[in-house]
Parts: sequence; C-alpha cells; structure tokens
Amino acid sequence: MTGEEKLLQRIEQGDTGATDELIEIYYPEILRYCIWHTPDRSLAEDAAQETFLKVIRYFDRYTHKGRWKSFLYQVAANTCTDILRKHRHLDVSLEESSVDIAYVEPDFENVQADMALRQLIRNLPEDSQEIVLLRFGQELTLREIAGVLHLPLRTVQSRLRAALKRLKKEIEKGANGHDEK
Repeated sequence: MTGEEKLLQRIEQGDTGATDELIEIYYPEILRYCIWHTPDRSLAEDAAQETFLKVIRYFDRYTHKGRWKSFLYQVAANTCTDILRKHRHLDVSLEESSVDIAYVEPDFENVQADMALRQLIRNLPEDSQEIVLLRFGQELTLREIAGVLHLPLRTVQSRLRAALKRLKKEIEKGANGHDEK
C-alpha cells in the first residue's frame, strides 16, 4: 500500500490530521493549476480552496478506481469552470494575470519569457492547452491526463504531439524575428 493509499484510508476512517496532510501535500500544485485556469490569483485561491472543500465534503463518493490525483484534478477543473461562470464579467489581460505568478521570479527576462510562453499556450486549441498544462505544468503522466480528461491515451498522445509541434514552430518563428501578427 502506497503512502497516498494509507493517507486516503486514514481520511476514510475520519482522521482529520490526514485531511490536513492531504491538503498540505496537494494544495501547491492544485493552486498552480487553478492559477492557469482563472484570470487572477484571488480567484485561483478561491478555486483551490473550493476544490478541497468539495473533495473533503464528498470524499465518501470517491470510488477508489484509478488514481487519486486524477480525481483531484477533475474536481479542480470543474471548480475552475464553475468559478469562471460566476465571474464571467472579469476580463483581465494576460499581463495582469501573469504578474501574480511572476512576483516569485525577480529576473525580468524570465518574467517576459514566462508571459510569452503563456501567450503561446493560450493560442493553442483549448483541449491542447489543458493537455500541455497537465503534462508540463503539473507533471502528470499521459495516462493520468487521459484519466482526468476522460480521453483515450492515444488521443492525449496525438494532441500533445500536435501542440508541441505547433509551439515549437511558433517559438522558432519568434526567434527568427518573423512575427506575422
């Protein structure tokens, strides 16, 4: 039995300390995921907190099929979607939303590169954005991504390959100074 399985078993048995441990382990990566999916940090924090509230509230409904992490990301994705629907009136530019994350990185050139990469990723089709984010931002395996998105593994593989090919092409175009916009 893995450490994660033991932790989930303790939560099932009502151990509140285990719940705190779970949040401590997964909160940073769920927050990063929510930051990518919401227009500002405060909404991302709300989404991350709401994700854990839902997971804890409905823990008894979790069937131990597949990976726990996939289930957690699925709840986070749905929560971000719900929060975005509620706050549709907010229209924050890329630069404003990136500042929340960029404060960690004092090097201005890295901040600019991060913003440029975010823009390139946001130019991808929505389903490809999600796959790229889960693979490289959250370091999920392709199998885990397939579980989170309810897609066949081959579909995830082909969409990731196409997205990376497109990103590479855009990066090379930018590096060569051929900005066609």
